[in-house]
Amino acid sequence: MKVRTQSKKVSKSWLNDHVNDPYVKLAQKEGYRARAAYKLKEIDETLHLIKPGQLVVDLGSAPGAWSQYVRRRLAPEGAAVGMLDGQILALDILPMEPIEGVTFLQGDFREPEGAQQLEAALAGRKADVVVSDMAPNLSGVASSDSARIAHLVELAVEFARLHMKPEGALVCKVFHGSGYSQLAKMFKEQFRIVKPLKPKASRDKSAETFLVGIGLKPPR
Repeated sequence: MKVRTQSKKVSKSWLNDHVNDPYVKLAQKEGYRARAAYKLKEIDETLHLIKPGQLVVDLGSAPGAWSQYVRRRLAPEGAAVGMLDGQILALDILPMEPIEGVTFLQGDFREPEGAQQLEAALAGRKADVVVSDMAPNLSGVASSDSARIAHLVELAVEFARLHMKPEGALVCKVFHGSGYSQLAKMFKEQFRIVKPLKPKASRDKSAETFLVGIGLKPPR
């Protein structure tokens, strides 16, 4: 009974924080599906990664807030619909409501079939920017969770290595804690410039942060 009461308190606290969250209100006002759009927006405004004319790949895209942001960046006047100068390919294991101008593929990026779907959609082209908001279902067991997180980050880096332009950029969600230093080291081995960023829209209580790698180093 105590556990259930505690759970109710946590849920109520989270709901209260969520309802009063300025980014949640802003997302509703500006037509974004989730507050996560402002995480990518801040990263992009800091590093100037996304530009009209690009091919952008969005990994772990559902519910679609990052794809919505990219879509507006690639559109004249930042429009949410209409003309689009560039292309967006999005992939997620979950379904995603359509976004005009975004090619969505439903598949598991951890499985060969998921990566093959993306490869087929790329049709030999190289991405300018790859963004990954992928995160595993966390079990609460630190060692197991850090291994799951690391696996997704490693897959994103491998994908960027194979399917991104040499001067391109990869944005990856990671978590501070066990395994973070190894992931940061891997980024430094693979990219010429590495920037760790925690956007203001990322909640203070959250261990989530982002690693940005710009410019692939030549293969060893």
